[in-house]
Amino acid sequence: MSEATESDSAEAGDQPEDKMRQRSNRSTIVLRLLLETDRRLFAAGLFAVILVAILLVGIAHPTSATILRTGDPVETLFNALISATITGVTVVLTLNQLVLSQELGAVGDQRERMEGAMEFREDVETLLDTPVAPADPSAFLRALIEVTAERAEDIRETLDTDNEDLHDYVDELVSSTTGNATQVSQSLEGEQFGRYSVLSAALNFNYSWKLYAARRIRNQFADELSEEADEALAEFVETLRLFGPGREHFKTLYFQWELINLSRAIVATAIPALVVAIATLVYYDPGVYGGILFGVDQLVVFVAVAASIAVAPFVVLLSYVLRIATVTKRTLSIGPFILRDTDRDEDLDWR
Repeated sequence: MSEATESDSAEAGDQPEDKMRQRSNRSTIVLRLLLETDRRLFAAGLFAVILVAILLVGIAHPTSATILRTGDPVETLFNALISATITGVTVVLTLNQLVLSQELGAVGDQRERMEGAMEFREDVETLLDTPVAPADPSAFLRALIEVTAERAEDIRETLDTDNEDLHDYVDELVSSTTGNATQVSQSLEGEQFGRYSVLSAALNFNYSWKLYAARRIRNQFADELSEEADEALAEFVETLRLFGPGREHFKTLYFQWELINLSRAIVATAIPALVVAIATLVYYDPGVYGGILFGVDQLVVFVAVAASIAVAPFVVLLSYVLRIATVTKRTLSIGPFILRDTDRDEDLDWR
């Protein structure tokens, strides 16, 4: 036995939390904002923060109005914003081409994709023991999760041993799986693809740890498992092995869906942003704004509002990318790899 493993015959417990936001070191409030808040509300919040921040700086600066009237900061600012907006729209078009490139291809490529999808569905139908697997993504994932819970119960029912440690590990695995499956199944019920709630529910099924724990039990206690229990564990592992690619597939489709929504939202905000930026650059006359509005110079208010509208496409881009990046970081690995800091068990001696 090697030095790295001779001290361990560690238990299969101490699993991380099931819900994705509970497995993160970040504040729950921050994760709710990044993941679960409607993107339009999130973008509106960012827009308000930018507007208020510019106003506060203008109010705090003792000569802000004088600078805006005597210098050329407004012209410089809106020149830059016009260039940035046009560049941003170009980037969005590139993103659209990236998404579309995955859908375009020769008939041979399309046929290969079709065969892969049908083969996967047939494997799932065999597992579910049903003629046809559900076509709706949420129902499809829900069926897989419910079968996973049933397979977990089969492990407990077929277990025939006096080893208390093995009973404890199996009980923990089964309890974790059935409880997690019930929560996720209820969350998926009635959900429609395109909403983040479908992906969120699927991400809350912590299949990585369950796959790791089941494979560990099967290998560590191979001599004490009956043939029926070993087969039940094998079927449980196979179910999780199908759930992983299924979840990743729907996650990819959701990202494509979101990128398309992002493209449309940026184009919709880029037009008024360009109009405001160009109009301000061409028709800006500091002499028009000589009054005070709510204790603030009107010129400061005008520049703050115009600049905030001009950066609206960037705000929309940021709101969508933050969610996509957060989900991607939390789901980089597929299978029994746990990248987060958790109370992991020490590795088994596989020799």
